[in-house]
Amino acid sequence: MSSAEADDTASIMIVRRTPSETQSKKTLNSEPTSDFRQTLFRYRSYTPIPFLLVMLAFAQPTIETAIVGAILALLGEGMRFWGVAYAGSLTRVTGNVGAPAVIVSGPFAIVRNPLYVGNMLLYVGIGVASNALFPWLVGATAVYFAVQYALIVSAEEEFLEKEFGAGYLEYKKHVPRFFPRLAPYKTSAQSGQQPNWKEAARSEKRTWQAIVLVGLALWARSAAW
Repeated sequence: MSSAEADDTASIMIVRRTPSETQSKKTLNSEPTSDFRQTLFRYRSYTPIPFLLVMLAFAQPTIETAIVGAILALLGEGMRFWGVAYAGSLTRVTGNVGAPAVIVSGPFAIVRNPLYVGNMLLYVGIGVASNALFPWLVGATAVYFAVQYALIVSAEEEFLEKEFGAGYLEYKKHVPRFFPRLAPYKTSAQSGQQPNWKEAARSEKRTWQAIVLVGLALWARSAAW
């Protein structure tokens, strides 16, 4: 589901560069690289497509799997939407890894990569709803995207550590990569960050369209089956 993929840069706003850090102009975004992680980052919008096609081909949805899958998918999309409201258009980054700043507010105060977490919940939810080759396909989907995002995030973190130094390292020390903390992280940098729900809705329009199309396709498969 390429349009549902977040095109997300995991952490992107308000941890400011120090003067010494601004002297280094080379970034992972501007340097040519053969790093496989960069390839995954560039094509992350397309990697869900094979899983989606297999799910649709072997779908045998039931009322129970549809309900459980829909709950997981809605939780995932809710996390995505919340993250996009704070990250804005920066979540649609293309090319190599790069970011002008670090987000530390909203969902980024409880987990460093809320859009990736949301994506995984969304994909697993669709897999559960489809009941295709269950549980093997859902398991394979979860494992693949956990590995993919772990690799992408490792490249993003290298970039962010080089660009933002101690400010990012302090944030990284307090906020988990994938498993949310219970209490939001507090820092003075959050005072300048506010969500833009209108922009988030515009940005997520394609994702919502894709979710509706997948839901209709699963409904059609259940009727035919």
